[in-house]
Amino acid sequence: MKNYIIFGPPGAGKGSQAVILSKKYNLKHISTGDILREEIKNGTKLGIKVKSLMDQGVLVGDEIIMEIIESVIDHSGSYSGFLYDGFPRTLTQLTALDQMLKRHNLKIDAVISLVVDEDILIKRMLRRAEIEGRADDADIEVVKKRIETYRAQTEPLIEIFEKRDGYFSLEGNTTIENNFNEICKIIENL
Repeated sequence: MKNYIIFGPPGAGKGSQAVILSKKYNLKHISTGDILREEIKNGTKLGIKVKSLMDQGVLVGDEIIMEIIESVIDHSGSYSGFLYDGFPRTLTQLTALDQMLKRHNLKIDAVISLVVDEDILIKRMLRRAEIEGRADDADIEVVKKRIETYRAQTEPLIEIFEKRDGYFSLEGNTTIENNFNEICKIIENL
């Protein structure tokens, strides 16, 4: 089973790519953000806790995220692999993911990083808030905080990924279709 990471800041287009890539390649799309928003929508105990953190633009704890990821992997059906959307976000999560995959005799096969200018990220997230009704994208200060948190806590993972085989950086300021075609080339050449 293949394991691909779609990497980049909030608003880079990770989710859009993950949806269409997962269909094309029969991959289980794992979006911790979507899973957490579902918990919030359902008003679960976890959802209430997560909503408070997300409203502040703060990342959800690694332990909670890893429990969710492992549960999804353990209960996935007949997929040809997994596509991680916006995960891992911290060095601790990357280490935990590597260890978990090793326990399942798996590894990260490719990291596809979408690089997008900050002004475009902000516009995309504010637009997404209008279209999808996502409260976590509606407040420009929260959006800026999320980008700042990404730059401080998540972006440093690029240095680690660059030292491994299977790291690919793509210019994400372009269209969904252009990025999709580039990502397909990467996957098909692995």
